Amino acid sequence: MSIDFKDKVAIVTGAGGGLGREYALELARRGAKVVVNDLGGARDGTGHSDMALRVVEEIEAMGGEAMSNGGSVTEYDQMEKMVADAKQKWGGVHILINNAGVLRDKTFAKMTPDDFEFVLKVHLTGSAFVTKACWETFREQGYGRILMTASSTGLFGNFGQANYGAAKLGLAGLTKTLQLEGAKYNIRVNSLSPVAGTRMTEDLFPEEAFKLFDPVNVVPAALFLVSEDAPTNAIVGAGAGGFHSSWVVMNDAVWLPDGERTVEGFADRWSEINDFSNLTAPQSGSEQSGNILKAMQKVTGTGPASARG
Repeated sequence: MSIDFKDKVAIVTGAGGGLGREYALELARRGAKVVVNDLGGARDGTGHSDMALRVVEEIEAMGGEAMSNGGSVTEYDQMEKMVADAKQKWGGVHILINNAGVLRDKTFAKMTPDDFEFVLKVHLTGSAFVTKACWETFREQGYGRILMTASSTGLFGNFGQANYGAAKLGLAGLTKTLQLEGAKYNIRVNSLSPVAGTRMTEDLFPEEAFKLFDPVNVVPAALFLVSEDAPTNAIVGAGAGGFHSSWVVMNDAVWLPDGERTVEGFADRWSEINDFSNLTAPQSGSEQSGNILKAMQKVTGTGPASARG
């Protein structure tokens, strides 16, 4: 099976280097017209550069089409203009890879409120702003592919990254709602949790590991997740040639009868409530209520309708 992006217009944020650059280059090789967005600052979000323009020059040198954009994902009006410029030049936007990000790592005890807020603003609010700027176009044309950049820190935690983890798990949650709202418009939304040696992580990896985790090794997962036949609501991990899926799961609910519905009653059943078995991956939040009603019915024999009444 050959996957191409002919006649597709893609926006990649944070595409001046690292993962975003690799995404942009491969999209262009496979026929996409690419908006290369990058504010061009340092990994803490300060400063500017012409990194996006250099990637555009690389794409044009290989015979592709691209345009640079230096807007900030934290400024909604700038993101609206970026989308409008792409539509004016190429007639539409079909793919969005939300890749822009910053790091301001500190333990929570030492983290300032500004450091916490800024990281959330770039990763979470920024991704929401760019997605919002594209959303109506996706709906109108009946086609959209969106990739959010989550992280193992958001899914599983990591010391010294409270701000980053909060933002990244927030993106996974944003994905789960948008894939529901976009389904009837053929908008598919997925999350990618990459591990890559980039300027964001260059002092976190030993030299050999940094080489092993070349960003190019994440590209296959990223591009599949924004392709015509992409799934939706997937969380995929990728790095160094290894790939896996992650899920948000729940176990079977435990129903506590009236006489046991106390703090002590909950404590007595904690090992059962916390049992890591009979797991399912809900496709919407309503399944939590259904899980509870199912447990009630099993114990009391009353159905969901009578429970709601």
